[in-house]
Amino acid sequence: METEIEKTREKTIQEKQQEGIVLYNPVGTNYKNSHSIKCIECTDEYTRIDFIYKAPCYYINGGWVQLESNSFIRPVGSETKYTLIQAINIPIAPTKHYFNRCGEYLRYTLLFPALPKSTRKIDIIEKEAPGTFFNFYNIDFSNWMTIPHAGDQVMSNN
Repeated sequence: METEIEKTREKTIQEKQQEGIVLYNPVGTNYKNSHSIKCIECTDEYTRIDFIYKAPCYYINGGWVQLESNSFIRPVGSETKYTLIQAINIPIAPTKHYFNRCGEYLRYTLLFPALPKSTRKIDIIEKEAPGTFFNFYNIDFSNWMTIPHAGDQVMSNN
C-alpha cells in the first residue's frame, strides 16, 4: 500500500510580495514612543499603515488629534503622491478625537492606493506646513519583520 504524503515548503519572498504581506516595525510597539508606525501592509489593491499614538501629558487630559483629508504617502525620492483613501479610528479634520487622560493610546489605520512593488522607503505626510502634523520621513520598511502563520506554507507533491 502506497501513501502519498504532501510536503510543505516555505513561500519565497517573491510569492509573499505578490500576495501582499504585513511588515512589522521592530520598534513599532515600543510604548515609550509617543507616535510610531506599527506595521505596513502592501498589496496589489492598497497600502495599509497602522499607527500607535500616545496622548501627551503636556495637554489637559491628553489633548486631541485629527487627520488632514489630503494626507498622502510617496516613495522616497519620488514626486508621486498616493492620497489617503480612508482613515480608520482617527477623525478627519475638522472633527477631533478628544482623549480622556494623558498617556492614553490611540491605534489607528490609514489606507492609501497600492505602491509600486519595488518601493522600500516612503514618506508619510499629513501636511507639509509649519505646525504639529503627523509626518514621517524616510521610513525604510524593507527589513521589517514578517510573522509567519500556518497559512504561509504552500503544499507541494515533491
